[in-house]
Amino acid sequence: MMVSPLGKDLPDIPGLCGIVPGSILPGYYGLEAGQSAVGDIFNWFVNYVQPGGKQMGSHESLTRSAAKLKPGESGLLALDWNNGNRTILVDQRLTGLMLGQTLYTTPGEIYRALIEATAFGALTIISRFEEYGVKVRQVINCGGIAEKNPLVMQIYADVMGRPMKISRSGQTPALGAAMAGAVVAGKRAGGHSGFRAAQKAMSGLKARVYRPNPKARAVYQELYALYAQLHDAFGTAQWKGSMHNVMKELLAIRTRVRK
Repeated sequence: MMVSPLGKDLPDIPGLCGIVPGSILPGYYGLEAGQSAVGDIFNWFVNYVQPGGKQMGSHESLTRSAAKLKPGESGLLALDWNNGNRTILVDQRLTGLMLGQTLYTTPGEIYRALIEATAFGALTIISRFEEYGVKVRQVINCGGIAEKNPLVMQIYADVMGRPMKISRSGQTPALGAAMAGAVVAGKRAGGHSGFRAAQKAMSGLKARVYRPNPKARAVYQELYALYAQLHDAFGTAQWKGSMHNVMKELLAIRTRVRK
């Protein structure tokens, strides 16, 4: 979700679920976009595929294996459509894809590719915002993954090229409800006079900020170009072109980064 001040001329941004005045904060538009699955994709791999059993195939073990890899080292590229695509294609009949597997592909490599795919999906949404004039300078994350998995946050920063910040509260939706209640109660009853005051008093960010690594960012820009090619080829009826280059470019990137 994003907010933009009312009064600013906003274009009709294709692929967004909604552009709704006052849906998040009074006096602002709520720009509603998101992915159909992120953590559920990781859980699918751990709980359904169960690579290596409960210990070797746990989130913790797979994260450790994935963290040993450089960007592009796996030779893999995935589409994050295991539960369809909510934004920007708005097509629930799309499905996931894993490209570049060989007889030597490891569970850790697949797990990292799934993380990267969700990051590429988020970058696609950000790019659509910016294509229509809504600038995104930073991303504030909340919830379990943001708090528990530094690897995911660093990959997100490297892929999106923006600082990843984390909400101070582990229960951000509940905190938002509490803010609304405090504003309704008002200052005299021990609440707050408005949402700005409530935000200032009740919300905040954790000290740690994940910043893009320029070297990793450069590799991910190459991979994102291939992701965008797969995205348009499988996700749109208008795309015309050849996919002949994709596997070979993945192998070339893999060979280069392994040196």
